Amino acid sequence: MNEQMAYLIGMIYGNGEIQRDRVNTTIAIRIPHKILETDYDRMPISVYVKASIADIKNILDPLLGVPISFTQQNSVTTLSFTLPNDNYISREIMSLVGNYSSHNNMRFSNQIFQFKFDEKVQFLRGLSDVTAYIRRSNRYYGEYEHRVYIEVPKNWFLVVDICNLLKDIDVPVQNIDWAHPNMRDSNLKKYNMGNIDFWKKEHQIKVFANEFQVVGFSILHKKKALAYYVKELIKGFNNAGKNASTYTHRYYWQVDSRITKKPSHPGENDDFIPVEIRGKHYDSWKEIARDLGYGK
Repeated sequence: MNEQMAYLIGMIYGNGEIQRDRVNTTIAIRIPHKILETDYDRMPISVYVKASIADIKNILDPLLGVPISFTQQNSVTTLSFTLPNDNYISREIMSLVGNYSSHNNMRFSNQIFQFKFDEKVQFLRGLSDVTAYIRRSNRYYGEYEHRVYIEVPKNWFLVVDICNLLKDIDVPVQNIDWAHPNMRDSNLKKYNMGNIDFWKKEHQIKVFANEFQVVGFSILHKKKALAYYVKELIKGFNNAGKNASTYTHRYYWQVDSRITKKPSHPGENDDFIPVEIRGKHYDSWKEIARDLGYGK
């Protein structure tokens, strides 16, 4: 294992698809760019993405030793490469992702939790480059309380794995917005309007921007946005006479909060929810996190 390999594996877990035949392994990784321009300097995302491609090639080319294809569209850039099944890198990749073929059903290999600190950071950076976002709209209550969102579609247990690996490098998760009816339609407003599946969206892991600096980004526009919003966050707390890290460096089990009782939702029994928590009612995201394995 090295940091370049850790970064690649993180990208695969974040937004990768694997196809294998009798001879070759082909891996495609999607890098979404949801917005057309940044909201802090109004630069086109396409400009930053092209620059980022060069950075990614510098990381992966020495590792792979095969051509990497990049296909860019308005909302996504896809990188792909093919390796022989008996290639050392191909075998290492498969040993770390197991028999999974898609990020939608992957679970972290136990080997990942045994990585060295810097390898864990690079793994999470690769994953975040293809799943995470930082925008002004991601802020918490205060105008300066900026957060990074790591978005995970469908895969409940990948959320838990990510949170536990963040804990390993001492990065607290501020909130998890679960794709659960008690969280996404807590007052049954959408359900009563006939939109019964409104809550079936991606999960969002939310981390304060200054805490996320440990992980960071290699994708250029995300890297610049993180630096910009971290400065705003720290300045905002300083102006309020507060130390930023005192407020942001807290795990959910270290924070006392009032829990509001929510009404039961018919979706609590939906097959979209993993069997481990299906049929249960939740009043807080923390209860779901604890039941699925992210806790003290």
